[in-house]
Amino acid sequence: MLRKNSPTVVLLQILAICVPLCAQHRPGHTTRFGQFESNAKYTARNAIDTRVMSTLRKQGIEPANLCSDGVFIRRVYLDVIGTLPEPQVVRKFLQDSSPRKRAVLIHALLKRDEFADYWSLKWCDLLRVKAEFPINLWPNAVQAYHRWIHDCLVENMPYDRFARELLTSSGSNFRVPQVNFYRAIQGREPSAIAGAVALTFMGVRLEEWPESRRSGMEAFFSRVAYKNTAEWKEEIVYLNSAKTEPLNAVLPNGVAVQIQPGKEPREVFADWLTAPENPWFARNIVNRIWAWLLGRGIIHEPDDIRPDNPAVHPQLLTYLEKELVKANYDLRHIYRLILNSRTYQQSSIPRSDHPDAEALFAYYPVRQLDAEVLVDALCWISGTRESYSSAIPEPFTFIPEENRSIKLADGSITSQFLEMFGRPARDTGLESERNNQPTDAQRLHLLNSTHVQNKIERSWRLRGLVNTAKGNRRTLVSTIYVTILSRYPTQDELAAAQKYFQTKGMNLRQAANDLVWALINTKEFLYRH
Repeated sequence: MLRKNSPTVVLLQILAICVPLCAQHRPGHTTRFGQFESNAKYTARNAIDTRVMSTLRKQGIEPANLCSDGVFIRRVYLDVIGTLPEPQVVRKFLQDSSPRKRAVLIHALLKRDEFADYWSLKWCDLLRVKAEFPINLWPNAVQAYHRWIHDCLVENMPYDRFARELLTSSGSNFRVPQVNFYRAIQGREPSAIAGAVALTFMGVRLEEWPESRRSGMEAFFSRVAYKNTAEWKEEIVYLNSAKTEPLNAVLPNGVAVQIQPGKEPREVFADWLTAPENPWFARNIVNRIWAWLLGRGIIHEPDDIRPDNPAVHPQLLTYLEKELVKANYDLRHIYRLILNSRTYQQSSIPRSDHPDAEALFAYYPVRQLDAEVLVDALCWISGTRESYSSAIPEPFTFIPEENRSIKLADGSITSQFLEMFGRPARDTGLESERNNQPTDAQRLHLLNSTHVQNKIERSWRLRGLVNTAKGNRRTLVSTIYVTILSRYPTQDELAAAQKYFQTKGMNLRQAANDLVWALINTKEFLYRH
């Protein structure tokens, strides 16, 4: 329990003044250029910016300035690979005067191994990769499914092929991992399958459609069948060929089709879905990527696309759809376009009081780190590991402690920290399953738990920082700031920390621990900004 006047509480009180979250600054307030934002005005860099700026002008909304280099490197690392940048990488980036350094960094991050690790996590949320109840894929299938998803991202498989393989594959769920798409659904009736397909690949909630329209789409999946094998928990997904009569179905665009015996209905649907002119397929995924990178969709919520929920930037959405098709469904191309835009690189400090400024992306929206990213960051900073377990192991699953949270394949393998910080249950595939809203329990845990205290006190990394500083308090404080916040301290922050380090009876290691504990409790650390 932290005492009222304990060193960490005292230091937190000091740093609360010196380390504000940049988004807390409102229009008309002063801020320090270089720390959170640059003095560069928003000017269009690519076609994304041109379309966003057109809407903002019509609404009379002033966009934010660009973010500072320190903010950018931290933001893009967290958004692209779910990882904090190494201090030496931060220093090199901040010293680089090249006007193309942000584009070069984006290109490098998209090729990193961690890109596939982090975005496998996102796709596993969407595709409900979970061994236990209520999905019940079981561990063997989970590992095969996750490995296939990860390999697709490493190879940059075109998205239309990715979707087609998930929709049309048949075979053993252990040996043909793609068929686990049909296994990872709560229900095996055509309505449940069609609902999962619509949500995943069209961003549509099928239960809101009229019954006649739903049943037309459900027909495409009415001949998906399942059968067990002699191997424990193995299951075959296949086309039920016993039904020999023609199948009548209706595509979501209202076109009726008759599928002859011997023709796979799922292939007919996949042909329609992945066609370049399809109004749902490309729109859904580019809108999801935008939401993943900027906190909300051009259509929001990103999995609730319907006529009465229009896009806030319709021309932008159309542009991104066309770019994806033109790039042969290369998703990295869409990431690259968004990340290089000035819209993405804006500061999170708004310059307009307009109520729609956030929804129209007039500044970068602040949001708390994902649970997996946050605990990985804490482990990296402290040089420690995390323990994971499953509440219902069948069979018992061992996860090495050095395994990062973003690499956990199974939604059933978890920890108290992940549960507390809103990791999704992976039961429905809805984006809203992940809860990044801060809670009192989270704040108390970070500020007052033995879990965090032990990480800091046992850290070999922090011990190394203290030894490397060789008693130079200024160097130590600066290194801790770069390590945790990816920026150098301001003069006020440096003075406050150095004053604390000189507290009577305080040794250098304890003072460093207290500073670290204080900084990981700041909103600047806990949030994407």
